[in-house]
Amino acid sequence: MPAKLETGNRTRLDKWLWAARFFKTRAIAAQAVTGGKVHFMGQRVKASRQVKVNDCYQIRRGQENLEVIVQVLSARRGPAVQAQLLYTETETSIDRRAHESEQRKLAAMQKPVSEGRPDKRQRRKIHQFSGKS
Repeated sequence: MPAKLETGNRTRLDKWLWAARFFKTRAIAAQAVTGGKVHFMGQRVKASRQVKVNDCYQIRRGQENLEVIVQVLSARRGPAVQAQLLYTETETSIDRRAHESEQRKLAAMQKPVSEGRPDKRQRRKIHQFSGKS
């Protein structure tokens, strides 16, 4: 039987981010909030902010920019399936992340791929070509 989601009235932002599995630990979640990686309506927030249902947060994780709407409050970390029920990502956020991901893939394809260090024969050819002895 799956664990039941808590729908309490009050949950801290860092706890909710940790419970929703945006960050691996609560300390990392709090550090991200104080570091300006989480915004509410374009404004920086504190880790102690009380999360409410239907709040819209902008979360930056590495190169990802997520825009999520709070659906359920929970201060307990559960399985990933339940964590996905705590929020919904906006359509614009999904589209933007897909576009940015595609751009990163295209940029990576243009970058030359190295086969590793040259072996002895290849090094000799490089030295011969460059005029080094």
